[in-house]
Amino acid sequence: MERCTKVAVANPQKVHIRIDNLGVQFCMRRIGTCGKSFISQGQQPRTPAPGGLLRTAAQALVVALLATRPVAAQNAEISGFIADPSRLAVPSARVVVQSRQTGAGRSVSSNAHGEYSVPALLPGAYDISVEASGFKTLQQSGVILEVDQRARLDFNLTIGSSTETITVEGSAPLPNESDASVSTVIGNRFVENMPLNGRSFSSLIDLTPGVVLTPANLYEQGQFSVNGQRPDANYLMVDGVSANLGNAGSGGLLYQGGAGQLPSTNAFGGTSNLVSLDALEEFRIQTSTFAPEYGRTPGAQISVVTKSGTNVFHGTAFEYFRNDKLDANDWFANAKGLARPELRQNDFGGVLGGPIKKDKLFFFGSYEGMRIRQPQVANTYVPNLASRQGAPAAVQPLLNAFPLPTGPDLGNGTAAFSAGYSDPSSLDSSSIRIDYLPAERVTIFGRYCDAPSRINQRGGGGYEYSDIKNSKYGAQFLTLGSNQALSSRLTNEVRVNYSRTTAHGFYILDNFGGATPPPNSLLYPSFASPQDAAFLFYADSAPNGIKFYAGDLGNDWQRQINLTDNVPRVTGSHQMKWVWLF
Repeated sequence: MERCTKVAVANPQKVHIRIDNLGVQFCMRRIGTCGKSFISQGQQPRTPAPGGLLRTAAQALVVALLATRPVAAQNAEISGFIADPSRLAVPSARVVVQSRQTGAGRSVSSNAHGEYSVPALLPGAYDISVEASGFKTLQQSGVILEVDQRARLDFNLTIGSSTETITVEGSAPLPNESDASVSTVIGNRFVENMPLNGRSFSSLIDLTPGVVLTPANLYEQGQFSVNGQRPDANYLMVDGVSANLGNAGSGGLLYQGGAGQLPSTNAFGGTSNLVSLDALEEFRIQTSTFAPEYGRTPGAQISVVTKSGTNVFHGTAFEYFRNDKLDANDWFANAKGLARPELRQNDFGGVLGGPIKKDKLFFFGSYEGMRIRQPQVANTYVPNLASRQGAPAAVQPLLNAFPLPTGPDLGNGTAAFSAGYSDPSSLDSSSIRIDYLPAERVTIFGRYCDAPSRINQRGGGGYEYSDIKNSKYGAQFLTLGSNQALSSRLTNEVRVNYSRTTAHGFYILDNFGGATPPPNSLLYPSFASPQDAAFLFYADSAPNGIKFYAGDLGNDWQRQINLTDNVPRVTGSHQMKWVWLF
């Protein structure tokens, strides 16, 4: 049995370590291999070196104490084997990995076994050079690293002078030989070329094998299921920190959104409040057999990385629109002889990124605005004129709050009503990211995002059509992070995040369809107002029937403080990892 090479935590209550009379069970990882070995019941363990088992168990227990629950960094890692023409290991070879976008470089040396590892790299394109005494310098350009990728790239050196250089242009996709995780990567180029209604990256998640879309409701608010898991069993991370902080409900009951089980969403149910499409670098969806460090939930583990600035200025601007002038009338509106309701959809914005100080300081900003007017047709019943005129004087203002009839009398004091209208909604999502490279082995970044959104729904909640449900959402996210290569064998990745989501819901009555809103003095006592109280008129339970709600629905907010630390260490041909999360 090999020595332990990686110890990680599966979830807050369970650690993948077991000590019993047969030995120790733990997770391990060898650089460049995907084999895993366990000691469990029914297996005879090999006798370890004196003190080796105790040292391994002690290291595992230390990690178990430090890691209260899992953390998953979203950086990439590249490792491999450096060999001579006889396929023998080349120790002390210098490996330099340099970013094409920012010019930032990292250098490590191969160990006595000829193996190297460079963790904590941002996703992107890199140039790699390998130098060793008595061998020609080898340069590999255009190596692409993806989010949360554990890539392997071996090098075969040629005998000669180090002043001679062999250059290899481009490279094939790098395989993952370090674990058996099943995942799908969706890059920015693919996202930009896909026509997405609503421009939310969550629309692409169902392209992943094993993902099934599920209808959302009050009690099951997740939007997709992975490999048969519950829709609320998925975990979303943005730039290495949790985005599962919920959406503060709709100003009323929180349901699953208040327990941190779901990603934050905007008023439209999308994720553009987290990351605008044009500010998204790429994201990875792991659906099964992922590492224990991702074990908080059994569903999909979604890792999102945002774009950062480079040494070259880049920017884009966009405008997408829909208009009712290009569409036919709604069938129900035609059937009632109603005019075509107004349809407007304008999605606009842009991004700009570049250097503040070349090779040192970079910025990337984004803005996306959305203005929508969604056409609807009301088809219901309201109090007829006779009911209004014959009601007691105290009740008449309440019945006059309903639209006037437009159709025949239906009996029981009601008459038909139909009308066309449009529900307005809006979104303003903006973000700024700053990257700083103070030294070759240190990177620092900060990102702030503010994304308020709102939606007005006439007849929302099943009340009558002159009753408008207003929902205002707020979302603010601040993330700070740093990667430090403390040595060629030890790396530290730190993230700090503060997130806040708010939701305010309230109902107002208007004059839609000839309705007359009653005065506040009739609905509320002298010590109350629509800002801190509510009035409910309830005559039946039918959807959009004889009932209305006026006043405040609720004002909710949630916040998250997230601190993570990820410390991988390379020891010989093995890698150990300590993780901590608060």
